[in-house]
Amino acid sequence: MNFSTSLPLLRWRGVRLVNRARRGFFLLLFSACLLGAGCVRHEPPADLVILNGVEPESLDPAIITGQADMRVVISLFEGLMRLDPKKAEPIPAMAERWEVSSDGRIYTFHLRSNLVWSTGEPITADDVVYSWIRALNPDTASDYAGQLFYLKNAEDYNSGKLKDPALVGVHALDARTVRVELNNPTAFFLDLCAFPTLAVVPRKTIEQYGDQWIKARPLPVSGAYELVDWRLSDKIRVRKNPRYWDAANTKSTVIDFLPIGSATTALNLYETGGADIAWDKELVPVDLLDVLLKRPDFHSFPVLGTYFVRMNVTRKPFDDPRVREALNLAVDKARLTRKITKAGEPPADHFVPSGIAKYHSPKGAAYNPEKARQLLAAAGYPGGRGFPHFQYMFNASAGGAANTHAKVAVELQQMWHDTLGIEMELHQVEWSVYLAAQSKLDYDMCRASWIGDYNDADTFLNMFTSNNGNNRTGWKSDRYDELIRQADMTTDPAQREKTFQEAEALLIREGPILPIFFYVGLNYYNDAKIKGIYNNILDMHPVNYIWKEKPSPATGH
Repeated sequence: MNFSTSLPLLRWRGVRLVNRARRGFFLLLFSACLLGAGCVRHEPPADLVILNGVEPESLDPAIITGQADMRVVISLFEGLMRLDPKKAEPIPAMAERWEVSSDGRIYTFHLRSNLVWSTGEPITADDVVYSWIRALNPDTASDYAGQLFYLKNAEDYNSGKLKDPALVGVHALDARTVRVELNNPTAFFLDLCAFPTLAVVPRKTIEQYGDQWIKARPLPVSGAYELVDWRLSDKIRVRKNPRYWDAANTKSTVIDFLPIGSATTALNLYETGGADIAWDKELVPVDLLDVLLKRPDFHSFPVLGTYFVRMNVTRKPFDDPRVREALNLAVDKARLTRKITKAGEPPADHFVPSGIAKYHSPKGAAYNPEKARQLLAAAGYPGGRGFPHFQYMFNASAGGAANTHAKVAVELQQMWHDTLGIEMELHQVEWSVYLAAQSKLDYDMCRASWIGDYNDADTFLNMFTSNNGNNRTGWKSDRYDELIRQADMTTDPAQREKTFQEAEALLIREGPILPIFFYVGLNYYNDAKIKGIYNNILDMHPVNYIWKEKPSPATGH
């Protein structure tokens, strides 16, 4: 999943930063709808206040891609499975049990008998089928539609080759039974069933309101919380759904998610008691890391995440693999982590983070300025002569000079100038513009990051297949596609790892990305008061498990 933050324009001497900050049309409409009568509201305080990073682009499970969006969405909409908060492994949710055929291709899920929408209507197997087909429908334009390509005929339906959704491998056998037919055994299929793209959404509401269905009130939800309000640049408020099948174990009644992009603002809000939890490293001031990491309420933990650079291979000179490799070899990644990130992030010479289940990445090429210059010369740009000026796009973040994305951008600009003799312009945009530009391939190079959606190498490597909506580079490789298909079809773990390793080596050697470093998870909260958070390897923390201890009447603490 995409992982980042956003806020205003920064400027450095000698560095041109172009700020095209503007909100998306959807968010403007949504803001107008919700703010309507005015901004002053008197309402009771929330049980939990969470600093959530960027303003979500949407709360529609089928189209979201960002981690901030997903944190809210998993509280509102649920699928057949959900994540265990301790290990981030799939556990039963809407499906109370299931059977798998002997060949591993047929799953038969049995839904709970007490499933209802928050508005009281029953949730049935037909709702599951509708939700999955909707995510696959090309008109939905889901970047995560590929999560469902493991189903029979799903990819052909998404591409338009197949028009009849009834031929896709998901069917309702009766009101409480869903039958799923896969192309091949898929080791992580239950993990996918816990992912937001496969969550169950309300058909009647979507058909009534179309793209604006999230604005419906009351909004029927399938998850532990109902959406009370979404006020742009203010907060998202959710309230416990009393009709949720597991409502008895939902810990907090009212939760506010605050869209905070500034690490300084986030820390100040937390320190003054205005917030209980801050998710992710982007809300930790980099310049204070040395001090903050010594505090017991600041938590550091391993996480499956990679910070990298995307290159648009549909534009010259990035269509040349020699240019892409030269740019990679000219970056001193250890210097970046030592000078900028400062939280012990391992420099990356490959793409899949260490710690992924049953997989070890092949070692990539090390920092090699001399070879980088040779490759650039072989591509026709000796000493950088004739190399066109290009832009490096990154999303805005608050925090002035402490902004990690901006600092990395400046360092890359300097390294490539000094080592290769090429000139790069820095192009800073707001989060919504950043996402749209990637989707339209309207960029030269851009910073990027990816947090694993499940604990398998496939979540990192599959995204660069030709038809994956999260590829966003224009890169296509028949050989790479075939290797990923072979790995996903293989049931032998050793052979599967070997095939994935060949694919990753190809991706790093010829592909459209430049890995920079692997993330370390960081968040802050007082674990003497806040309970139910477990710093798992996916950095996903379902809020229905989280609560704040009440002060003791005797002590007030």
